[in-house]
Amino acid sequence: MSYERPYEGLKVVDLSQGLAGPYCGMLMAQQGADVIKIEPQGGDWARLIGGVFGDHTAYSIVANTGKRALAMNLKSEPSGEIVDKLIAQADVFIEGYRPGVAERLGYGYERLRALNPGLIYVSVSGFGQCGPMRDRPAMDPMLQAFSGFVAENTGTDGTPHHTPVSYFDMSTGLYAQQALAAALYARRDGAEGRKIEVSLLEAAASIQAVRLLSGYRTGPRRASTAPSGTFQTSDGHIQINIVRDREFKVFCDLLKLDDLWANEKYHTIAGRLEDIDFLYDYVRRFTASWKTAELSDLLSKAGLQNEVVQTYRELVHHPQAEAVGVFSWLQQAGANDPWPVPNIPGLPAFVPGDERAQSPTVGQHTRQILMELGYGNDQIDTLYADGVVA
Repeated sequence: MSYERPYEGLKVVDLSQGLAGPYCGMLMAQQGADVIKIEPQGGDWARLIGGVFGDHTAYSIVANTGKRALAMNLKSEPSGEIVDKLIAQADVFIEGYRPGVAERLGYGYERLRALNPGLIYVSVSGFGQCGPMRDRPAMDPMLQAFSGFVAENTGTDGTPHHTPVSYFDMSTGLYAQQALAAALYARRDGAEGRKIEVSLLEAAASIQAVRLLSGYRTGPRRASTAPSGTFQTSDGHIQINIVRDREFKVFCDLLKLDDLWANEKYHTIAGRLEDIDFLYDYVRRFTASWKTAELSDLLSKAGLQNEVVQTYRELVHHPQAEAVGVFSWLQQAGANDPWPVPNIPGLPAFVPGDERAQSPTVGQHTRQILMELGYGNDQIDTLYADGVVA
């Protein structure tokens, strides 16, 4: 055990698919746990979303790096014996089925607790384990709409927008992992295991807590200062955030917006907010004639908050990201060149070639795991031939 790998020696059985539950398991793997991902013989459905490279997509790499993979047909009779042997040795079990499915498959909490009283059982769902919507399918975009996020995320056209960033899947995995960490800490003195329930619904509400509380009290989002927002330039876009009154004076001086500063009403935030639409149109006419980098350089030298609107590719190759070590370049099966995988904040950076930096292919470790459970090669060959494992 060490600060870098505090969960070394712990075993995690991960029966979840997609991103939320698997991301929780991936975090455990990066902190030293032996995480065994059990998935169907055709693979976790996250391996099929977006650009597919062999057995991998961006989803499967982020969700499974550092795990070992066992592929099996959970509906076949011999598979139950295999999973039970893994559960008997495990410290943690993660499932992400709709409510009631784990029980029907034989992997509900009560049965597994009887098999292993010290087991920490993590159940990840979409809308929670009860209530009128418990059985509804719930991927990240659905929770974006349901939780108020889409209503808040309006563009200049006034239309609510979904975002392609999986905020709520990822935050659900993070919340699940922090609850799991606390449970493991409490169990160190010999306490029995427990069941942890985490839903995308709860995570979506919690991660939006500040804006949610404000919106509940004051209604739809309104600008709090001006001019602040995204402005088009001659070759791109720039994000500008003018907060203090003195910053607005500097802004007007730099861009020679003398007409604006001549109006004393605009010397205060309150005054500027009264005419926010006029201010935005006025500023847009000026920024449109500037090159993005030149305008950003001018504002930055004056200490004004601004950033060039970048693409992901520009972020990956930016000198600041390289200086901080935001990314590690990791080779994964199925792609000819490495992926720029973000390092996990607070943990050691991924080391290319290290087992913790590899996302397994479907069933990559099936034979190895079965041998550890005491199965002989002949038995394993039979399981393969009968379609029990792959």
